[in-house]
Amino acid sequence: MDELSADVVVIGAGFAGLSAAVHLAGAGRRVVVVEEAPRLGGRATAFVDRETGERVDNGQHVLFGCYRETYAFLDRLGTRALAPLQQSLSVTMADATGRRSTLTCPAWPPPWHLIGGLMRWNALSLGDRLTSVRLGPLLRDVRRRGAASVASEVPPRDTVSSWLAARGQSPRLREWLWNPLAVAALNQDPAVAAAAPFVRVLGELFGPGHEDAAIGLASVPVDELYALPSQQYLEARGGRVLTKAPARVQLDARGRVSHVEAGSTRIATTAVVASVPWYAFARIWPGDVPAALLAVATNAALMESSPIVTVNLWFDGPVMRERFVGLIGGPMHWVFDKSAIFGAAAGHLSIVSSGAHAIARLDNAELTRLATQQIVQALPEAATRRLVRSVVVREQRSTFSLEPGAPPRPATRTSIPGLYLAGDWTDTGLPATIEGAVMSGHRAAQAVLAGA
Repeated sequence: MDELSADVVVIGAGFAGLSAAVHLAGAGRRVVVVEEAPRLGGRATAFVDRETGERVDNGQHVLFGCYRETYAFLDRLGTRALAPLQQSLSVTMADATGRRSTLTCPAWPPPWHLIGGLMRWNALSLGDRLTSVRLGPLLRDVRRRGAASVASEVPPRDTVSSWLAARGQSPRLREWLWNPLAVAALNQDPAVAAAAPFVRVLGELFGPGHEDAAIGLASVPVDELYALPSQQYLEARGGRVLTKAPARVQLDARGRVSHVEAGSTRIATTAVVASVPWYAFARIWPGDVPAALLAVATNAALMESSPIVTVNLWFDGPVMRERFVGLIGGPMHWVFDKSAIFGAAAGHLSIVSSGAHAIARLDNAELTRLATQQIVQALPEAATRRLVRSVVVREQRSTFSLEPGAPPRPATRTSIPGLYLAGDWTDTGLPATIEGAVMSGHRAAQAVLAGA
């Protein structure tokens, strides 16, 4: 067995693990990242389509201006410019009749920029628009006390739908704005998902800066935005990245971290950041989960998962005027024109269904049919084009469920000396977003440094 040593071993090379590793390497620590898969990125990665040769994201990953931890991570890597933000929120929605309408928020102080945008939005009647004003006090409260504090006061049994209805948000406003936002952020039906994480998201998006809700899309495949640059950053500072290396954490006789076995490599270390998903937590041990972590493992095993389905379509010509469009009234929720986002390196559309329990088990042909049908209805230009290729990507365990009564999420520090947890499923207060993952990575790195 090969022998290595490291100040810190990070298990898992998604956003959480790599943000932790980069933060630690930037602080002068020798870091080894261990990844079971053959490529970096975890649930946010990319692959090469065998027929077109294009690099295809395993799902569309969206950033927002309020993702401060994420953009700090990209700043450290020098890749912020690869995910430019809109000047302010602007999003086009389309329904099954082909009607399109764009919500654009003016550069006013928040929350008036949102109210101003909604007041001008012709997708809604005046009565529908006026119901949005009822959220004004909540958003002003967010500015005074912070999104986390306001979200913590939401009754735990409230769902997104019940919470919005109780605040007088009209069915039309929910259909065209709040439900699409909730599905995108929470990856779950608003009638099922708990309201508190949605309120946290709402508070972050429409918080102190008018650019907080602005959307950022990576102009390169997502692994080129952060995963490959992270590897370069780590290796330039004496770190290592091991792929195709299942990790097992070994403890000494006193119950402290002793070393990590990663495939055929033994890595001596006194600190481990475990950034694997909830469903993989029990697999990082050589046998049974240590007794000190049984509660964490039990809760992780009880976490339900929520799927995302992405149907990538190649047409024989352009079908969109926008970079992305929200889809109303069908199983698919968003369509992204990757040629407009990536440039000449891509020629496909990515059509995303979040919280896709109802369709995730359909076969590829049926998913392609559903996506194509909805695109033709919402984007009439598609009816004049010929479909030449489709590639379906299913992420059955894309995110954890946010139903009321879900198991508690674990803290960064554990009862095992030298072991820290990261991942979007840890107790960040956010749903399973990129920002939550990066926040957890930074917290874990800070905890390691504080304990050194």
